[in-house]
Amino acid sequence: MRLLVMTALCLVIAHASAQSVTVAPTDTIQSIVSAQKGKRVTLRLRSGQELTGTLRESTDRLVVLAELAGREFFEAVIPIEAVEAVIVRAKP
Repeated sequence: MRLLVMTALCLVIAHASAQSVTVAPTDTIQSIVSAQKGKRVTLRLRSGQELTGTLRESTDRLVVLAELAGREFFEAVIPIEAVEAVIVRAKP
């Protein structure tokens, strides 16, 4: 339930901006992540840590973030179940 609330909050924030994010009743964190492929996103993890980078690829189990903020020469592989929220930055 907490995951659903956090996702909805992030989507409301994203919706209020210039970049629109839409969801369907069947969407999951995995489908939202997949839709952001190639875009710069911030993933909030269950640990509370946030990782920002370019979403290079995702599967039903893993997410790969490239060009990590503050760690430009590194990539991160994150289990999809560790992702609590997807934050999409709005372009002014």
